[in-house]
Amino acid sequence: MAQTEQEILAGLADIINEETGLATEEVQPEKSFTEDLDIDSLSMMTIVVNAEEKFDVRIPDDDVKNLSTVGDAVSYIKGAQG
Repeated sequence: MAQTEQEILAGLADIINEETGLATEEVQPEKSFTEDLDIDSLSMMTIVVNAEEKFDVRIPDDDVKNLSTVGDAVSYIKGAQG
């Protein structure tokens, strides 16, 4: 069952919180993973793997580099859920 963007955002915020310790309310759609949230590439890969498991989607490495903001990731996951 596809989730709403709000549900995906909340789930992604939980994953980012677990990986980085960032408060979930800091994870907003307009925030950049690298610029605003200071997430490095290693943490990003862990976040992607956890998101793939949580949302039952596949995010190829070539697509990860195009996900610069939290909103990009939410939209991608929503679209990948079919």
